[in-house]
This record gives sequence, C-alpha cells and structure tokens, in this order.
Amino acid sequence: MVQAMIQISNDANQILNIVKARHNLKDKSEAIEKIVLNYGVDFLEPELRPEFIAKMNKISKEKTIKIGTLENFRKRYKMN
Repeated sequence: MVQAMIQISNDANQILNIVKARHNLKDKSEAIEKIVLNYGVDFLEPELRPEFIAKMNKISKEKTIKIGTLENFRKRYKMN
C-alpha cells in the first residue's frame, strides 16, 4: 500500500466526505480509492463484447486476397 500526503480544496474535501458517507467507507483514503478506481475504468482498455470477438474470429477464417504491390491494389480497386 502506498501512502501519500495530499492537499485538496474544501470542495474536494466535501465531495470525499459525501462519497465516504454514501458508501459507508471507513476513511477518506477509501473514498479516494473508490473514486479513482471508478474513474480509472475509462482509461483502462475495455473488455471486448462476445459478438465482436465472434465476428473477428469469423473474419480471420476468411480467405485472404493477394494484392502484391500498391500499384496492383490501385488497379484492382481503380484508385489514382
């Protein structure tokens, strides 16, 4: 466990007290941890939905198309 000494505003302190009370936490450290972990979910890579995994598995089993060079690709798809 890491210990940190922090300085927070009065508003942040009030929010911590509210989180602590609403979730029946022992202290503000638990309130900070709860807030950080809830907020951190947005930063972490989300789990993939099962239907997306199934779709990607299906696509990976499809036959590949050999293009060769970029010029061949442009000819095949008529790009300039």
